[in-house]
Amino acid sequence: MREYLDPGRFIDSDHPALVEFAEKFRGASRDPREQAVSLYYAVRDEVRYNPYVFSRDPETLKASSALLARESYCVPKAVLLAACARHCGIPARIGLADVRNHLATERLLEMLRSDVFAMHGYTELYLDGRWVKATPAFNQALCQLFNVATLEFDGRTDSVFHPFNQQGERYMEYLCDHGQFADVPEQLFFEHLAVCYPHLFSEQGVSIDGDFAAEVASS
Repeated sequence: MREYLDPGRFIDSDHPALVEFAEKFRGASRDPREQAVSLYYAVRDEVRYNPYVFSRDPETLKASSALLARESYCVPKAVLLAACARHCGIPARIGLADVRNHLATERLLEMLRSDVFAMHGYTELYLDGRWVKATPAFNQALCQLFNVATLEFDGRTDSVFHPFNQQGERYMEYLCDHGQFADVPEQLFFEHLAVCYPHLFSEQGVSIDGDFAAEVASS
């Protein structure tokens, strides 16, 4: 389990800001599961989801980058949860999957030119003798704007996006799981994104900026 406990290039669990954050939100319990649950909710809601902060700069994949910015997208948020868990002695790794998102905004879909969100990130935590999935991507305030239920986590069952929302509309469809990794596989990550969204990786590039929550609120 050592590779799932040590700091990594992106899972920089020894970063001072991250150590402070993990200590603040791990809770008073000595039970690893209860600590993992507390950390999950802290990462989910203290760092807001904003896909428009995506960058081709690998440094932005670091857990500390998401924490210091207080906003990020699914992969750095999953990395942040993994880093917090490792600081607390809980083995953690990163999972990557392609999903079809049925509740994205029109602008985001136009930017991606697809409703497939490649390399969606989630966390796996080793609790009570087995790996459990956790997805801290969408913060509570954003879910309220979308009128969808927040993803809860109890440390016992997998916390992954549901195929339908509360109104019975399609929500999230998992298409392909790329596996689990001790740290973000940088080359695989960016190469797959370049295949899925070549226009974002062209020399001309595409301007990516905005406030996702404000966009949802105004739509």
